Amino acid sequence: MAATPAVRALEKARVAHTLHPYDPEHPGDQGHGEAAVAALGADPRQVFKTLVTRVDGTLTVALVPVSGSLDLKALAAAAGGRRAAMADPADAERTTGYVVGGISPLGQRKALPTVVDETALGFATVLVSAGRRGLQVELPPADLVRLTRARTAPIAR
Repeated sequence: MAATPAVRALEKARVAHTLHPYDPEHPGDQGHGEAAVAALGADPRQVFKTLVTRVDGTLTVALVPVSGSLDLKALAAAAGGRRAAMADPADAERTTGYVVGGISPLGQRKALPTVVDETALGFATVLVSAGRRGLQVELPPADLVRLTRARTAPIAR
């Protein structure tokens, strides 16, 4: 399995992590995060989806548990802005270097401001996309926050 930019970033930083491959095919009514949870038998509160948004026009990454949804108002406040909206998928792919459903918060082509839902800190490890559909990476949330230069805030509902 070829290393993604996310995996290379973790290896370069010498962060302990575990890769979890799975079959990325899933029913059309199921999102990529839900598919990962189902395929891996993971806790949906511990698996975080990477959402690319715009906060006052600036592309910003939000990480929220698969079990919840993103509160755009809370994200805007946490990012020091007034208004947040989901980014255009083409903008997200072009800027991060990843495809939708496989966007990792790690190893992005251009480092974006990042906000991680504070519930991540309640787990010893969390899972996020490793940069490809069908591949999750498990790592300590403190390392995720450090490597993405993220702030934590209550951005999920």
